[in-house]
Amino acid sequence: MNILQVVSYFVPAQYYGGPARGAYEISRELVRRGHKVTVYTSDSLDARNRIQLPPGNTIEMDGIKVRYFKNLSNWLGARHRLFLTTHYFSAVRDHLREFDVVHIHEYRTLQNIAVHHYAKRYNIPYVLQPRGSLGRMAPKQRLKQVYDALWEYKLLKDASKVLALTKTEVEQCKSMGVSEDKIEIIPNGIDVSAFGDLPKSGEFRVKYGLKDNQKIILYLGRIYWIKGLDLLANAFASISKDFSEAKLVIAGADDGYLPALKKAVKELEIEEKVLFTGPLYGKDKLEAYVDADVYILPSIYETFPMTVLEACACGTPVVVTDRCGIADIINGQVGLVVPHDRNQLSDAILRMLTDDKMRQQFGEKGKALVRQKFDWSKIVEQLEDVYQDVLTKGSTGKKGN
Repeated sequence: MNILQVVSYFVPAQYYGGPARGAYEISRELVRRGHKVTVYTSDSLDARNRIQLPPGNTIEMDGIKVRYFKNLSNWLGARHRLFLTTHYFSAVRDHLREFDVVHIHEYRTLQNIAVHHYAKRYNIPYVLQPRGSLGRMAPKQRLKQVYDALWEYKLLKDASKVLALTKTEVEQCKSMGVSEDKIEIIPNGIDVSAFGDLPKSGEFRVKYGLKDNQKIILYLGRIYWIKGLDLLANAFASISKDFSEAKLVIAGADDGYLPALKKAVKELEIEEKVLFTGPLYGKDKLEAYVDADVYILPSIYETFPMTVLEACACGTPVVVTDRCGIADIINGQVGLVVPHDRNQLSDAILRMLTDDKMRQQFGEKGKALVRQKFDWSKIVEQLEDVYQDVLTKGSTGKKGN
């Protein structure tokens, strides 16, 4: 198959979180399986920087043809996920007919308007993977409603398949008018091979001057209001009163919430017990997971966080809120699930820190879980079946002109 992947940002852009990495891993695995894969994306690296590219803005990466379109405002992209890519519409108009199937990542983007229009005109089937972007949570709730009414209900209606990450996202799709027979659950995955040779225990502690007897509570991800980091700070403040050797490590790129979070940490008088590392990638990230005693994801809303799978792959037990879409996978198997409540979160963290046997059991189960169910090779095998199904059912006639 000749497959087009459409995503607003792509590796090496790590600032934006999971969709860029997910689209890359899917594309790489598809190439390994003999498919031809092209990616249309923006050249945005983060709020201030662009990806450095050769003339033509097209490169080959692990067998994937990646075409980066210039984004007019990286600030708008970083702060509002609004990507204004030049020459994108004409490229879709001129080249979309070359592809057998299109895979759209995320929901409300200007790029999707072009893809939808020409896919319908040329009779090219496409699958839509919202990746947690269907919700209309504040801010910009009304703007999202207007956008949906103008364009994106059509995007959902005309998709050959809508790929939900979890059962929760299935219900979101159905509430927006998608028939259940058009929905497939395709979860996120990770490259299990990247976790086969983990760093030695203690390297993160040495790098940041942490003592061997300190219990490390880790959050790793974007520093954004929806991640619930104010709840984590308050829960940790309660813990640290009676557990003086606990250390809260917050690792990640600022997505607009860092000043408010640091202010909250100061007001709670826990500054000396909280370590802000900035974003961690590659080996640095693995070192943090390996040395952490527990990984916390206190999100207000989350669909399928890849960081939880990464923590599990490193043998680190997890605590998440019940607002995370994968709570049913976590609860009692590889970690604990709690309501979005300070007292219950602090109690769960304390249980983890004081029960070595439970942490070990959850850690071992976590490693087994990701190997058995969430390696990208297994996920893309399911995705291939979806592509083949939409090709068989959705594009039997001659493509339009």
